[in-house]
Amino acid sequence: MTPAYKLGTSCLTPIKRELNKVTFTHVDSQTLHLVLYHFSRHKQWQPDVEWTEQFAGAVMYPTAINEKWTPPPWNDKDAPAEKDVSNLTINFGPQHPAAHGVLRLVLELSGESVKKCDPHVGLLHRGTEKLIEYKTYLQALPYFDRLDYVSMMCNEQAYSLAVEKLLNIQAPLRAQWIRVLFGELTRILNHIMAVTTHALDIGAMTPFFWLFEEREKMFEFYERVSGARMHAAYVRPGGVHQDMPLGLMDDIYEWCKNFSIRIDEVEEMLTNNRIWKNRTVDIGVVTAEEALNYGFSGVMLRGSGIKWDLRKSQPYDKYDEVEFDVPIGSRGDCYDRYLCRVEEMRQSLRIMIQAMNKMPPGEIKVDDAKVAPPKRSEMKVRPGYQTRVHAIERSVPRH
Repeated sequence: MTPAYKLGTSCLTPIKRELNKVTFTHVDSQTLHLVLYHFSRHKQWQPDVEWTEQFAGAVMYPTAINEKWTPPPWNDKDAPAEKDVSNLTINFGPQHPAAHGVLRLVLELSGESVKKCDPHVGLLHRGTEKLIEYKTYLQALPYFDRLDYVSMMCNEQAYSLAVEKLLNIQAPLRAQWIRVLFGELTRILNHIMAVTTHALDIGAMTPFFWLFEEREKMFEFYERVSGARMHAAYVRPGGVHQDMPLGLMDDIYEWCKNFSIRIDEVEEMLTNNRIWKNRTVDIGVVTAEEALNYGFSGVMLRGSGIKWDLRKSQPYDKYDEVEFDVPIGSRGDCYDRYLCRVEEMRQSLRIMIQAMNKMPPGEIKVDDAKVAPPKRSEMKVRPGYQTRVHAIERSVPRH
């Protein structure tokens, strides 16, 4: 024990210091502040080199306690904690805004990934074949508009070709070129719906507005040639309903030139977009073997790498007289199918321009009242004969 003394009073008050304990006896607050100030002015201890070397290295301040600590798992290299995870099973459709009542999908989800899918089809267009058993060939036509309501004239064309083959007749040349023209216009309608709604579902909204503006212009072409925007009933067995009005081909040609620029704008936004590729590349992969086993057709088949297009392999109407390329995919994922649809829109524009350049003048339906209704002018000249002939129009065989 070392005695210490303080100044400023009439007597010296001993201060006892034992080790780290300092005991003050009979000291007021002012004296205590002076003593503390006096101690603080003494020489302070500073860490030397030997002391600091023990803390060198990657670990800060190792002690007997924190040496037992381990870093928390911050990356995927650490083993994940054991947990019991169950997938979520949900119903997609038929009563769903995106399903439109066409089907029901029982989906098993793991987060945002679809692990299993159980489709239930047959919820739309029930009894179509039974309904047309009691119709004539012409009366059955509107049912095919509604089988795929985004590819209206393509359905009409397939039905009309089947009836013409059954009756051993052929539509006039001008009617065949009109079918090619509006068939490719309808193909673009279909691909616009597929690309834009797909983009909308995964977060890209702008292409939807851009291309649906073009879609409205195409509906105007439908309306000018048939009177209806969607369910046109324009392509009929034996030809088409009526000839194109004056000025329509000029407007379609101007639209084709402008639409090619619109495709470039959409591709500039999506094709090399990092977010778009992250959400489409290697997603929904369908191999070529699976596509064949499932009976796929169209873009779903060509996107998997199989070069099969009926316009090339089994050409109908005037497709054997036009030049176009068939794009195919290499990986069978959503990104390949998107690229196929975009390129097919370009090829459709190419076919449409060739069809307009090669379209000859002439009749637009066969001259057979049992297949196609006669013209109004002919009905007025010989109303009784034409009405009687058309009244015995051929019907669908029931056996």
